[in-house]
Amino acid sequence: MPSTNARRPFTPKDFADRMARAAEAAAAEGLAGLVVTPGPDLLHLAGYQPVAITERLTALLLAPGRQPVLVVPSLERPDAAGAPGAAAVRLVDWADGTDPYAALAPLLDPRGRYGISDAAWAMHLIGLQEALPGTSYRSLTQVLPMLRAVKDADELERLAGAGGAADAVYRAILGVRFAGRREDEVAADLAELLIGHGHSQVDFTVVGSGPNGANPHHEAGDRVIRQGDTVVLDFGGLRDGYGSDTTRTVHVGEDVPAEVREVHGIVRRAQQAAFEAVRPGVECQEIDRVARRVITEAGYGEYFIHRTGHGIGLTTHEPPYMVEGETRRLVPGMCFSIEPGIYLPGRFGVRIEDIVTVTAEGGRRLNNTPHELGIVS
Repeated sequence: MPSTNARRPFTPKDFADRMARAAEAAAAEGLAGLVVTPGPDLLHLAGYQPVAITERLTALLLAPGRQPVLVVPSLERPDAAGAPGAAAVRLVDWADGTDPYAALAPLLDPRGRYGISDAAWAMHLIGLQEALPGTSYRSLTQVLPMLRAVKDADELERLAGAGGAADAVYRAILGVRFAGRREDEVAADLAELLIGHGHSQVDFTVVGSGPNGANPHHEAGDRVIRQGDTVVLDFGGLRDGYGSDTTRTVHVGEDVPAEVREVHGIVRRAQQAAFEAVRPGVECQEIDRVARRVITEAGYGEYFIHRTGHGIGLTTHEPPYMVEGETRRLVPGMCFSIEPGIYLPGRFGVRIEDIVTVTAEGGRRLNNTPHELGIVS
């Protein structure tokens, strides 16, 4: 059953502190400020998400030494005023039939360099550039990739709760019949279990059976799962506003081929080695290198075809990324997946994934179901 433990609500001070830190980080990067549009950044910084994200401009302006300003459509001002972070911002509204950029442009330095949300609509970015041709913009992932990467204690509690709920889903799905059923039927079971264990949103339910398991992002389809299939299960969503994401590999029936056991054992060792490499100060790419080394030395390097991990928080995929070339160093509070895999085209795939957080001592798993090959009927 889902946990009934209530989470402490984020307070107006939490959001005010986040906005202040973001403005300071922008200044440290030489930016005039940040333009934050609807999506996870706005939700994180101000606690505000428009009821419907439409073509109407909504933007939070953060600039060093200035009170945050939230520009909203007039019809949505009451909703914005009710957001938990609204007490720290000045609201400016614009009416339908008027130029929204005329409301936002006077708040910007006409020659300033700004960070802007990755999710900003192109029409809004172009509108700002036309209104203020002397301004320039870079995506927040480019200039402040760690904006949401380091979680506080309350965020970690939510992520741990989401991970525990996903673990309960995996334990439950082991008791579901697989053989003779379609992949999309098992995927529907996973979605129902995620909701039943407290998720408000299901983001994905990958069920890759037999040869479909060799596609890391296989969409569950109408293939009928057979006795003897190896099946990759990757599922997650949002619970208490924060993400879950876990992968386990199961086999239909007790008679497991030696090659499946071998490949699964290699992936398991790679996942464990990468987890043991987690500690403050280690470069993100090192986590990828450690996992990849185990798989490559076992002779399967060409079949590990994706990065080792991604950050998680208000969305199930966000910075930091555990991938070659990412030299940013781990710090306590970062949360990310460790999910090495081997994918043999036309045959089967294996992946094992946990969400991990960095502590002062090393790493802590937020998923704690067994890593051995699950057996289902």
